[in-house]
Amino acid sequence: MRPLIVSLISSAFFATLWARSPNVIVIMADDIGFECYGAYGSSFYATPNIDKLAETGALFTQAYSQPICTPSRVKIMTGRYNFRNYKEFRVLDLSEPTFAKMVKTNDYSTMIAGKWQLSPENLDGPFQAGFDDYLLWHFTLGDQAQSEYPIFKDKGSRYKSPRLFKNGKVVPKLDGAYGPDVVTDYIVDYIDKKRSEPFLVYYPMILVHDPFDPTPLSPDWERMDKGRDPRERFREMVFHMDKVIGRIVDKLDDTGLREDTLILITGDNGTHPEIHSPFPGRGLVQGGKGKMTDAGTRVAFVANWKGRITPGTKIDQFVNFADVLPTIGDVTGSRIPDGTDGQSLMPLFDGEIDETRDWLFMSYSRNGLKTAPFRCFVRDQRWKLYSTGELYDVPNDWLEQYPASGLEADAARKRLQRLMDNIISQAPNDQILR
Repeated sequence: MRPLIVSLISSAFFATLWARSPNVIVIMADDIGFECYGAYGSSFYATPNIDKLAETGALFTQAYSQPICTPSRVKIMTGRYNFRNYKEFRVLDLSEPTFAKMVKTNDYSTMIAGKWQLSPENLDGPFQAGFDDYLLWHFTLGDQAQSEYPIFKDKGSRYKSPRLFKNGKVVPKLDGAYGPDVVTDYIVDYIDKKRSEPFLVYYPMILVHDPFDPTPLSPDWERMDKGRDPRERFREMVFHMDKVIGRIVDKLDDTGLREDTLILITGDNGTHPEIHSPFPGRGLVQGGKGKMTDAGTRVAFVANWKGRITPGTKIDQFVNFADVLPTIGDVTGSRIPDGTDGQSLMPLFDGEIDETRDWLFMSYSRNGLKTAPFRCFVRDQRWKLYSTGELYDVPNDWLEQYPASGLEADAARKRLQRLMDNIISQAPNDQILR
């Protein structure tokens, strides 16, 4: 996508359209692709609350994350391509601008709850990233890391009897509690407390990442049945994910804040490869987490703003995680940091067609600068060109098994290569893209 330049005047204009400064809630589920939502065509998974938000708001059909969690989390918070600022797995450069820092300068309260994974052994990390308040899981270095602090030697459970940290301290007495419910309770209470002031809530969800454990609604919640099919339990986790999102929407309705709040819902990457999901027209879709194919990067993206976004809006243009920060900037009237790679979604909410959204760029390396080079691609609705030279006809080969050739392919290659060369030329001299 082309870099966005937004003036302070245009940002302030959006904010003055409403009597109070709008709230923003960003919800990002963990490890779930587009094929797992009713709104996108699935009849196997039950997601009634998200489906309703799509029906009464906007559904984006061409939304793309990064292939795995940390790269997506860095990109969505900073609005920048990974090759610019993604250093290593489990790490966010806390000196980077974030959407939380951006709105704080405009007198917004900010909170984050759910999965962190961005500042190992640093419990001040969320504060340094711009959040006033947090309830989070995952401050460890990694599964095999040795720490001098016992509390960081392992992540602890994210589901039953979770290990959560609240504003720098471990939360006691959570035996038997369900992590996603505890976190959602915290968000709902926060909305209640902040109803008279503008706020940003970021909910990087704990669900539906493996392990595929029982939820409180599962038949084996009290005593896990290890013989159950993981896909059936995953199905229950998807339903619970939708259920807690419904609780947040209900709270906005109860507090009268629904018309003052933009809700964005997406996922951080494709589904776990162990999960094969029935999907109309494609048979069984194997989760593609970790891959740069559609199965690994195409995700749900729903925007809902009662009274602001026309119900039933369907948007087929490309969007990616770099677009979230400038969108929040426009909505809140905040100054958007320089160097942002995304574009505000606000014009799309109004039904405008943006001719600059006819292509998408992605750069990805699982471990960032530690294992550069980054692998990159540029694509349009049909063709997808990698910087290593492979070209695919995606609608006819969405698993990318057969490199394309022929006159049409040659013309697409030349067109996409020009876009690729332009972006790669922006890389620092010591950065390698391939």
